[in-house]
Amino acid sequence: MIAENTSTRFTPLQQELLKLFGREVPEEDLKAIKDLIGKYFLDKLQYKVDEKVIEKGYSQHDFDSWLNDLGQ
Repeated sequence: MIAENTSTRFTPLQQELLKLFGREVPEEDLKAIKDLIGKYFLDKLQYKVDEKVIEKGYSQHDFDSWLNDLGQ
């Protein structure tokens, strides 16, 4: 049961998306927008991972070693 008198608060991102999708958008555009948003967050994650790899001094050898350890 949904409580009455509850207010929904949207983040600024959600507000912008509601404005964007307040009109008809072709399915093809929806897919393209979802792909763009996904790529945006993937790029942010990759940047943070790359920063940590450099900070920790990890090498490809380290990653290969970890993968081999998991396979045993």
